[in-house]
Amino acid sequence: MKRLLKISLDFALLSFIPVLSWFCLSLILDKNLINIFTLTYPIQFIYYIIKSIFSTGANISKEKDKNKDVVMSGLLIGVISSFIIYGFILFNIDSYINYMNMDIKTYKIFAIYSIIQLFVQQIFNFIIEKLYYEDKNVLANKYSITFNLINFLVLIISSLITKNKIIIITITLISIFIYVLYILKNNLNKFKLNINIFKCIKYDSVNLFNGIAFFLIYLLGLSNALEYGESYALALTFVALITDTQWDAFEAIKTTAQIDISRNEFNYKEHRKNAYKLLAILFLSTTVMFLALYSFYNLNFKLTIIYLLFDIINFVLFPIYTIKTCYLQLEWSPFITTSNKIISSVLRVSASLLKNPFCTGIGQIVSSLYQFITINILFKKNYNINKKVLKN
Repeated sequence: MKRLLKISLDFALLSFIPVLSWFCLSLILDKNLINIFTLTYPIQFIYYIIKSIFSTGANISKEKDKNKDVVMSGLLIGVISSFIIYGFILFNIDSYINYMNMDIKTYKIFAIYSIIQLFVQQIFNFIIEKLYYEDKNVLANKYSITFNLINFLVLIISSLITKNKIIIITITLISIFIYVLYILKNNLNKFKLNINIFKCIKYDSVNLFNGIAFFLIYLLGLSNALEYGESYALALTFVALITDTQWDAFEAIKTTAQIDISRNEFNYKEHRKNAYKLLAILFLSTTVMFLALYSFYNLNFKLTIIYLLFDIINFVLFPIYTIKTCYLQLEWSPFITTSNKIISSVLRVSASLLKNPFCTGIGQIVSSLYQFITINILFKKNYNINKKVLKN
């Protein structure tokens, strides 16, 4: 339980600072600005797609293929690819905001900030991932916390000093870009351009597919949901912000299960019990954030509760099918387990096409129920493949 709490705390800290930034910024400048989180949420998955190929895949290739040049090659090509993709989005920012059914005048400046910030963070993450694979975890965490603190403090302090949005985002972006250049300078290695893109894709194909699937889910689903007006947008964003950190912390369940399975120390009942203890803590933190922040925004209570219920149901189902999925992935059939995950993502994408303000939540429920049912059936049939790994 201690290890689960430590890992979940590490994940939560890195997620909480950006979430806190949007809450503080909206309270200082304009309460509508929390909707930027929802507006640019689909673009965050472009970040994960690029990371999967040119960062995670490249680092795995370095270990598996003994290619010492692939990580820096991935960084170079990844930065160029990021510049082109994010640049294209910025060039068409008005069309993107229109597609997402939001007001250009209200959201354009901070939408630009959010996208450029993602680009800078993309460069930063290439270095962080490199350090993790070099077992320099303490240094990587130090860099990550510093980056997020600089971003948060400069953004909030500058918004307290001036209400000029262009000045605020310019100062903030220059500050984090200078810090990233400093980190980049300290961690660059000489290299020759040598990268096999297909191998990089293969080594992290599951996460790559998830990134593509979630990009489509939220690009289509959020556009549909936001079509119903500001009250829906505000309720959806508010719930996303008070649960986003908790979802990141919940990923620790997967990490600890994978560690114990790989060490033949896995005990399903113990992992399940610890997961629900963590869930109780996360429920409490979500409740506290709800009660503390609800009164600051002109929220529709009924809509907010409906969106929150979708997350609560998924929180309850998540530990069981996630822990069992880790076991089946590592100890039974990676192909069948991954295929099952792909089917669940297709179902979720399909639900996102519904002309309904709750389509993203419906898709989430459909996907979770499908995984909960199918993974339980597969687990029941195959859990005893290696009794040393699973102790009932």
